[in-house]
Amino acid sequence: MFTGIIETVGQVRAARRTGGDVRIVIAAEHFLNHDIAIGDSVACNGVCLTVIERNGADLSFDVSIESINHSLIGDWQEGAMVNLELALQPQSRLGGHLVSGHVDGLAELVELKEDARSWRMKFKAPKQLKKYIAQKGSITINGISLTVNNVADQYFEINVIPHTFEVTTLGDIKVGHRVHIEVDLIARYLERLLIGDSTSKGDLSYSFLAEHGFA
Repeated sequence: MFTGIIETVGQVRAARRTGGDVRIVIAAEHFLNHDIAIGDSVACNGVCLTVIERNGADLSFDVSIESINHSLIGDWQEGAMVNLELALQPQSRLGGHLVSGHVDGLAELVELKEDARSWRMKFKAPKQLKKYIAQKGSITINGISLTVNNVADQYFEINVIPHTFEVTTLGDIKVGHRVHIEVDLIARYLERLLIGDSTSKGDLSYSFLAEHGFA
């Protein structure tokens, strides 16, 4: 579990195809003195990956075909910069929101414009994910916890302050680029509760919520 507050930006040292999947090596100088063990989880541009080898500041990860098919990792080349965050610890401050590191899909940046000292970014989300994105709700973009300012059909806008632009890879994203997005966990679980199990008589439904004043 993560918070979406990026700790550092790492650089891809190698991306090697190994029997159909990919082994990624990322240099994370900021984590050089951190206690990172084999088997620990690291969010890399919002994708939860498991450390399988460590050599100084270099962290190695095996990326499954499942992760490749649902992310942009298969396109990563040597020299690419990625946002990194270590897994949440019990005593950590929850500065963003609860992030699982399981990417739901890809969104495309369709508009980028200055807004005083900040930047306003407009993205187009996949149709199947638009129902999970709410105004003033949370969304994760390339591992970064952000607040949704506006929503219109498949499009949503975020406002990025100068600090976030400087300490993450958001400043490198151009119109037409795609990014990883993870919707809010609560929205996904709420949908599952509403759908329920058709074989159960105790399903939580929209009509039930409406009847009891919740919808």
